[in-house]
Amino acid sequence: MNILTPAERRALRAKAHHLHPVVAVGQHGLTAAVLHEIDVALLAHELVKIRVFSDARAEREALLERICADLGAAAVQHLGKILIVWRPAPPAAPEPAPERRPKAKAAAGSRRTPRGTGAGAAARSPTGTTRVRSPAAGAKPPARAPRARSDRSAPRDAGAGAPAARRRPAGRGTAQPVAGVPSSPARRRRRSH
Repeated sequence: MNILTPAERRALRAKAHHLHPVVAVGQHGLTAAVLHEIDVALLAHELVKIRVFSDARAEREALLERICADLGAAAVQHLGKILIVWRPAPPAAPEPAPERRPKAKAAAGSRRTPRGTGAGAAARSPTGTTRVRSPAAGAKPPARAPRARSDRSAPRDAGAGAPAARRRPAGRGTAQPVAGVPSSPARRRRRSH
């Protein structure tokens, strides 16, 4: 069983604060299957919360001691019916280096171009699908005709044939009265409040 210093225990409690219980010890107690699940969770996460459905505090303390002794873990905290247990991850085994095959030497007269660089070559996108390039590999696509811009200074509700006195001034949310335009009763009510 590992023994933690108060500083390590405080840091682990802070890390475990947002975690949810991943294993529950029910009415049958700490069975071999439950111990196995706790072991798997410790291998995957190092720090786990365990929920115990027992009302007796002494029984929960005994469960915590048994879990730590059987699995070689350290008790971080016993808070109500939640037990927090930590065990450092085992050192990872070094992965064997992949076998490399010797490259075949190219013939003296042949030249290979890198894949996807020639004219008309297919380029791979990050998703693995292929898209076909145009035959002229470096050519730019034809330019689009510019869109017709609407006159942004003209108000939306004023038509082209509307008299100048009835046009509203440009701008968002203008609540200024316009000369010659009668205001609606709802607008008058809004202004009076």
